[in-house]
Amino acid sequence: MPGPLFRRGKQEVSGKHRPLGPPRPAQRYKRTREALGATVLAARLRPSWSAPPPPAMALGAAPAAQLALLALLGTLLPGPGGAGISIHPSKAIIPRGDSLTVNCSNSCDQKSTFGLETVLIKEEVGRGDNWKVFQLRDVQEDIELFCYSNCHKEQTIASMNLTVYWFPEHVELAPLPLWQPVGEELNLSCLVSGGAPRAHLSVVLLRGEEELARQPVGKGEPAKVMFTVQSRREDHGTNFSCRWELDLRSQGLELFQNTSAPRKLQTYVLPSIDPHLEVPPIVEVGSRWPVNCTLDGLFPASDAKVYLVLGDQKLESNITYDGDSVLAKAWMEENEEGTHSLKCSVSLGEVSRRTQENVTVYSFPLPTLTLSPPEVSEWTTVTVECVARDGAVVKLNGTSAVPPGPRAQLKLNASASDHRSNFSCSAALEIAGQVVHKHQTLELHVLYGPRLDQRDCPGNWTWQEGSEQTLKCEAQGNPIPKLNCSRKGDGASLPIGDLRPVRREVAGTYLCRATSARGRVTREVVLNVLHGQNILDIVIPVVAVTLILGALGTAGYVYNYQRKIQKYELQKARKAQEEAALKLNAQSTPP
Repeated sequence: MPGPLFRRGKQEVSGKHRPLGPPRPAQRYKRTREALGATVLAARLRPSWSAPPPPAMALGAAPAAQLALLALLGTLLPGPGGAGISIHPSKAIIPRGDSLTVNCSNSCDQKSTFGLETVLIKEEVGRGDNWKVFQLRDVQEDIELFCYSNCHKEQTIASMNLTVYWFPEHVELAPLPLWQPVGEELNLSCLVSGGAPRAHLSVVLLRGEEELARQPVGKGEPAKVMFTVQSRREDHGTNFSCRWELDLRSQGLELFQNTSAPRKLQTYVLPSIDPHLEVPPIVEVGSRWPVNCTLDGLFPASDAKVYLVLGDQKLESNITYDGDSVLAKAWMEENEEGTHSLKCSVSLGEVSRRTQENVTVYSFPLPTLTLSPPEVSEWTTVTVECVARDGAVVKLNGTSAVPPGPRAQLKLNASASDHRSNFSCSAALEIAGQVVHKHQTLELHVLYGPRLDQRDCPGNWTWQEGSEQTLKCEAQGNPIPKLNCSRKGDGASLPIGDLRPVRREVAGTYLCRATSARGRVTREVVLNVLHGQNILDIVIPVVAVTLILGALGTAGYVYNYQRKIQKYELQKARKAQEEAALKLNAQSTPP
């Protein structure tokens, strides 16, 4: 398990060791052959006897205890009879900038010279007859240390590797693309500054808390570690980050790690098809028309931006989202004739889809329809004329076949039947392959005198007393005449309208007068009401007349039938006489 977290600047480091502090610039130590001497290098090739090394001494232990321990180790080394040198510890790993205590033990059986060869700043902190203890301070980088001994005119050496570790100063996930298409490969870069030893330093790519991949940190400052992942739809809004791991567990330490600030990934899907634009191909000047633009298969649709532009004018749009679809609605209005371009653009991520339609704006006023004059007296000639703009074809109802054109005319002798007649003119104009129609209608008014005819005011009504009837009598004319119907004798008014029930008192002969500024007409209306005796008085004569007419008819039929028989018999006798004469003529003729 990782140790506690140590905070250094803005980073948190997991581990048991104390923070290393701000790293110092790397110091380059030069170690030449001259510094060690040719004999030292040659002696490395010869085997040497080494006593068991004493434990490493790190800065911070009690100096008296260190010296006592080293003195004890010196007394335990082999005595005369051999020559050799040993170094303790045989290897070590310390934090950058820390100190280390090194013991050099000599086994020579006579007085000899020995010591520690290093380019580091060293201080001898203890000695005995055959041992010395040195303290190395402010170690900044990996280095190899040598203990040497000159015994019996020969030089022997012992070496150790000192490894310095330090945490990366900074780890960062390189900026992600603003939008990443779903299904395409995404390259991510983790930048690591500092950190050692690099052989134990790696970088892990995280998606949220999920570990996607890890790679060792190579050389270079900062080191750049590349990862490739395939973006998914569900990755939209997901955080990605880099985590460095310094694994020193094989060196007897722990796993140290720290994570970069996360970066959010935005993925999108934009179909390859263009938006669908719904717009009328032709519109009239000054009119308002709806425009719709839709595109399906977007993700996330709510982040899509839709623009509708007519010419160089952006239309105010109402945008709605439904699942993976977007719909933009707008109203277009143009006051200039001609062909205009309407564009719809849908943008998502860093990609746009566009479509364009041409809209023809036209001007086509209503045809001019005139009645000359619009109100005439009966039997007056009226001229009806319809005129439309150039290029249009007009059709006036009531006209016979005439050559197509923008003008049509009709003349008629107005009668009472033409009153309130409608004259319609239709104009057609072809615009951008489509035919546009405009219509105009006028009503003709004919002035004529009063009319009281059988259709509007029947002259005879016969009803049964007690029945429910409706009496109708209307006068026609323009202007509308005033109607007055009164019964002969007592001047009672004709009961026009509903009679519920019919009474015998309304029976009689009425005189109706229709009067207007253009004249007066009269008409008699007889109203009969059948009741009691007058029914017999009417029925008996009718039956008698019917019988007489029937007898006369029968007698005429018999008479005609007898005449036809006599005529037939006469024709038959004449034919027989003619045949007999022909036979006599044939007999009297000589052979």
